[in-house]
This record gives sequence, C-alpha cells and structure tokens, in this order.
Amino acid sequence: MPLEHIRLSQAARDQLVTLKRRTGIMHWNVLCRWALCRSLAEPAPPPAVKLALDSNVEMTWRVFAGDYGDALWALLRYRCHQDGLSLDEETLAQQFRLHLHRGIGYLFGDPRVTDVAGLASLALAEAPAA
Repeated sequence: MPLEHIRLSQAARDQLVTLKRRTGIMHWNVLCRWALCRSLAEPAPPPAVKLALDSNVEMTWRVFAGDYGDALWALLRYRCHQDGLSLDEETLAQQFRLHLHRGIGYLFGDPRVTDVAGLASLALAEAPAA
C-alpha cells in the first residue's frame, strides 16, 4: 500500500520553488513525479540519510501519483527488489522518501533544467537507443 501522505523537507520545498520558476510547471506533484523517476533511473541506491520533513508542502499519494499510482509504486517495489531491500511497507516508504528527495536535488542541480524543454531532455537523454 503506498503512503497516504507525502511531506517534504524545507530544503526540497525551496528547490521545488526554484524548479517551478525555471520550468513554469506550477504543480508540486508533477515536479515530484519527475524527481522520483529521475532518482529511480540512477544506478546507485540513494544514501540512507535522516530526512527532516519540516516543510509545509504535503500531498496525498493520490495527488502525488495521479493516474500513475500503481505504475510508480510498482517501479519503487522493483527498484527495492533490485537493491536487495525488503519489500515491507516501512522500507518502501523510506526508500520512496529518499528517492524523492534525491531526485528533487538532482533536478535542481542539473544545468539542463532551465525550462520544460530541458526537463524533457533528461528523459530523452536517459532513454536507451532503439
């Protein structure tokens, strides 16, 4: 079962504010979906850090995932399996938070993400050649 509520750290919130300004994407959930996918695409697991979920940004899983909830949760479960982690709810929730926050940091720090086209170029750059 996916998380019911998702809360972000103040640092992640500040990075999302900048990403919203750069890209013109005005909804937290859309940027957070991009961030989760960006982190899941990274071969190394996210570092196990203690996150301070201290911002006022909070959303439900339904708002975060939209119509992609089952697919996003399946991707997270698969990634945890690939990383040799337990698939219990607590581990999945922790890994979700770590991937989400790492992904936000990656998007924020990527010099290509100066607009929507730059954000889209990340997906195209990561796609395997046909």
